[in-house]
Amino acid sequence: MKISEVVLYSNNIQNQKQFYRDVLGFGLLLDAPDRISFKMGNSLLTFTYKAHFKTSHLAFNIPSNQIHGALEWLSKRVDILSFENKPIVDFKSWNAESIYFYDADLNILEFIARKNLNITSHADFSSDEVLSISEMGMATTNIESLYKAINGIREIPLFDGDFSRFCALGNDEGLFILVDKNKKTWFPTGEEAYISDFIVKGDYNFAYTNGKIKELS
Repeated sequence: MKISEVVLYSNNIQNQKQFYRDVLGFGLLLDAPDRISFKMGNSLLTFTYKAHFKTSHLAFNIPSNQIHGALEWLSKRVDILSFENKPIVDFKSWNAESIYFYDADLNILEFIARKNLNITSHADFSSDEVLSISEMGMATTNIESLYKAINGIREIPLFDGDFSRFCALGNDEGLFILVDKNKKTWFPTGEEAYISDFIVKGDYNFAYTNGKIKELS
């Protein structure tokens, strides 16, 4: 499942520009007062100005063998969000390892090395090693209803979880992470999972606004 672009919202475009361009080193493709876009491997991450918005969760695939290089590189630039005093989280059932950190708006970001993809690199880690946007968090009060809306656009496989509190849809290349905000918080910080607006483009094209899916033509 390819995610070609995610559009998030921010009320401080300049802070986000400084973070993604100057701290993490991603290429700035669009630079306007109310909208910025960055190249994230095969994906784009765009921020559009909105006075009031809620934070979310976003993950990026990195090469399968680069988790330790990514940690060394990230640790020089951001504060790592550890889990159980460990900076790298081992998701054994997903055959993957992750590192978490905040962006300038306190969106929870994740670099994830998925061994099942078997994409390796022997270059020194940098933002150029990021492969794509691989996960978009979606908080809801009804996971099953949200699944049906996404599946109605195009059939999507269940990757992990169920409709009770957590459900991942898609595959190792791209996932929608559905959580019931009344039963689950965002990992690893335990923060409230807000119902956050965003737009996604790629194999699935829709706007998620006020907890509702609207397919884009």
